[in-house]
Amino acid sequence: MSNRILLGCVRAAGGHAALLAVAALLGAAAGLVIPWAIGRTVDAVLLGGPGPWIVVTAALVLVAAGADVLAEFAAVTGTARATAHLRRALLTRIFTLPHPIGRPAGDLVARIGGQAADAGSAVGAIVGGLVSVLPPLGSLVALALIDPWLAASLVTGLVLLTVLLRGFVVRASVSAQGYQRVQGMIAGLLAEAMAGARTIAAAGTAETEIRRVLRPLPELGAHGRGTWAALAVAAGRTAALAPLTQIAVVAVAGVLLTHGRLSPGELVAALQYAALGAGLGAILGTLHRLVRARSGAGRAAEIIGARPRAHGTRVLPPGGRGTLRLDDVTVRAEDGHVLLDRLTLTVPGGATVAVVGRSGAGKSTLAAVAGRLRDPDQGTVRLDGVPLAALDPEALARAVGYGFERPALAGATIGDAIAMGRDHAFVPGAARIATIDAYITRLPRGYATPLADAPMSGGEAQRIGLARALHGDRLLVLDDASSSVDSVTEARIASALLHETHGRTRLVVTHRRATAAGADLVAWLDGGRLRALAPHGRLWADAAYRAVFAPDGGA
Repeated sequence: MSNRILLGCVRAAGGHAALLAVAALLGAAAGLVIPWAIGRTVDAVLLGGPGPWIVVTAALVLVAAGADVLAEFAAVTGTARATAHLRRALLTRIFTLPHPIGRPAGDLVARIGGQAADAGSAVGAIVGGLVSVLPPLGSLVALALIDPWLAASLVTGLVLLTVLLRGFVVRASVSAQGYQRVQGMIAGLLAEAMAGARTIAAAGTAETEIRRVLRPLPELGAHGRGTWAALAVAAGRTAALAPLTQIAVVAVAGVLLTHGRLSPGELVAALQYAALGAGLGAILGTLHRLVRARSGAGRAAEIIGARPRAHGTRVLPPGGRGTLRLDDVTVRAEDGHVLLDRLTLTVPGGATVAVVGRSGAGKSTLAAVAGRLRDPDQGTVRLDGVPLAALDPEALARAVGYGFERPALAGATIGDAIAMGRDHAFVPGAARIATIDAYITRLPRGYATPLADAPMSGGEAQRIGLARALHGDRLLVLDDASSSVDSVTEARIASALLHETHGRTRLVVTHRRATAAGADLVAWLDGGRLRALAPHGRLWADAAYRAVFAPDGGA
């Protein structure tokens, strides 16, 4: 999978990868011809004049320099295109994975950020790696053409250098993989800490959190030192072997010159080819980039290779009223803890059902499975008789709208944040139902105000999220979506939802008694099970139900 991702990055670079290959080959070819041209120039000078060879040498140098510039441009541009392609693929797969994904947000950001860029650099690393072996091999061929003994003296050094570089790749790969893994772990811990920054500050536990986030730092440092140690050892050994290889070639060339088997120009060419051939250690940098690219591709492969959430092709029957049915639904946390336990519940079409219960009762989990933000481990969830898993994703998205306690708003403008890629025609009406229209019209540019330029409170953000949820034409799932507004505003929202949502079914997670009292039915959850489904007035006679709304019992 990692190799397929690397090849995919090369393909994504498009013409830039081809341009890089051509430029690199041209530069390598010019570099191999230059020593021969210099040798011919030396012989020509000794015979009375340089002739045309000095011009040929100068032209080859210019070609090599131009090819290097062109290759650098192609490598940078191709890497940018490949990185963008891989990041898009990662984001696409992340949004299609079953929830919960099971990886911290910070870890995913690390993969999409720096590690995708590492993998994207494969364009230059692969092409550069393939082309970088041409100078040593070409030098070996050139020396063989000048005299086989020269080639023989180079071979031993090349074999030793190749073994050395192979050992470097193995050691550096282990360190690079470990480094990127721990880097993602730290990013995940940091994201968790940032999400709870206000709580941490209020509790005065900042130092404890800093220690928790940085606890893996020694392991990260060990992997980083391992990478650089492998590079340093390989570079040091290469630095020792390369001169010895050159000395061997020079010594043989000197003997051949004294016996008249080499001309002075051929001696000069042999010395330069020896330098090129023994310069296999220069590939270290390219190999290092390739190791990092392959490690980054491996991290991407873990996400891209994960099985996406399956979807069906069915659509909802026309005329349905949004009847929601959960049959024997069980949901478990990653640690095996049961969140919903064989829950069976029917939400009548067009009705408002409030979901209440103590903390940990399973309210938000029920809200998640109701619109297929999460699939149950057991049981079936149906909307108007159609299993959610069998629905076409577009049909599901049109049918169900979600409002959250802390909505993440996305889009260039306020209007975009409500429309979420859909027709803007419904935006003003949805804003009015969510009682956020007055706030928006006071903004300098109204619905066209950039989202980043619109200061808003938590309640205003909730109401924008609630307006966005109103695109759902059969089922509205509101998970504490008005918890940050005052009671008067909440009453207005509740009234608008009841009378202006065209008979859509409403599943409302709440901890407020007034909201439960205004609902048609209350689903009372306790320990992941449905304890009762009845009107609020009937349940109020139960002291345990009343305790749900006590200051220490709700949410």
